[in-house]
Amino acid sequence: MTDETPAQTGTVQTGTAQTGVSPEGRLTGLARLFLKLGCFAFGGPAAHVAMMEDEVVARRRWLSRADFLDILGATNLIPGPNSTEMAMHVGWRRARTRGLVVAGICFIGPATLITGALAWAYVRYGARPEIGPFLFGIKPAVLAVILIAMWRLARVAARTAPLAGLGAAVALAALAGVNEILALLAGGLLGTLAARPWHRGSNAAVGPPPDVAAPDDDPDGADETADGSSDNEGGRPGVPAAILAPPVAAGWIAAGAPLWTLGLFFLKVGAVLYGSGYVLVAFLEGDVVGRYGWLTRPELLDAIAIGQFTPGPVLSTATFVGYLAAGPAGAIVATVGIFLPSFVFVSLLGPLVPRLRESAWTAAFLDAVNASAVGLIAAVTLSLGMATLVDWRAWAIGLAAAAAGLVGKVGSVWLVLAGAAAGWLLGLF
Repeated sequence: MTDETPAQTGTVQTGTAQTGVSPEGRLTGLARLFLKLGCFAFGGPAAHVAMMEDEVVARRRWLSRADFLDILGATNLIPGPNSTEMAMHVGWRRARTRGLVVAGICFIGPATLITGALAWAYVRYGARPEIGPFLFGIKPAVLAVILIAMWRLARVAARTAPLAGLGAAVALAALAGVNEILALLAGGLLGTLAARPWHRGSNAAVGPPPDVAAPDDDPDGADETADGSSDNEGGRPGVPAAILAPPVAAGWIAAGAPLWTLGLFFLKVGAVLYGSGYVLVAFLEGDVVGRYGWLTRPELLDAIAIGQFTPGPVLSTATFVGYLAAGPAGAIVATVGIFLPSFVFVSLLGPLVPRLRESAWTAAFLDAVNASAVGLIAAVTLSLGMATLVDWRAWAIGLAAAAAGLVGKVGSVWLVLAGAAAGWLLGLF
């Protein structure tokens, strides 16, 4: 054991390396970070990923930017909410199975609690809160956060002209209406063929250049102790039995929809939902309103709106739907059902992502997927920008947030909070 940092020894810290931090310290750091993001991560999946990049890569240096991109590319290829699974991947890299569980629950928890409280108020008072002025300021600030993250990630993902061209082609395809998963897979396959990895003499030349991380410090405070031991070393990560246990205590009775039907429906949605959480709307429209009749169409629109303006995962909409359909028990069943598949998928995928760099073929594919993922972020950013920058006030908030983030190195959470305050103040005039 040594007190030398990666910068002193020349090693690369990828998040799995244990550099003088105890398992308990890593879990505490994960809990603090993802509770904070769960409370303040507004703006949807692209914004959440951008805020994680700022916190995990730029500030805490838990992962290199290349590792973050590998996780992002792999996450886009499996079902489930992308940003939630990114949080779980970061947790697995830091503290294996326990880290995966802690990061996932802490990121999901605040959103579902807030959404559950709003659902209770909605049922009791028959209305959702009006927060238009705050959202007006949050949106351009979130757009700036996404732009900053895209710039940082593109410097690694699009480090060559062919990769940059591939990312641009995927962005254009997404803007033209091509399904994002198809665009991502097509980009990966084309990039692999163009790279011709069978001509490479060394696997090491295929992957992205090392992005050496700084010392493993925690800007939120000294909440981690030096020990250096590894959590779950040599063990295969899995999902603890506590997560798989029934979430509803015996004797709870649903007020409306049968709990087993509600749970199975959201379990199915969580297991097959590709892309961003916004695809959830299509599932809810067809089944929740049309097939089962749990909600009316106006209630569904309110549920979707609440899921979008609350922080954290957009899929917290399931909590609102579950509460309206079957009360508190329904909210718990729906929430567990829609997020449980992500814990399983990440626990299986987490150990495989680093191994993708060991083969020339898979490394080339991952490079191409990473460039394609940045292209998708660029397409989302352009679409959001056209819908968000509607007048001089939005432009002013967005440009100020971008300057503060790029030049002043202001954290993404502070940018979002400042944007909300600016939107409220400008709304007064």
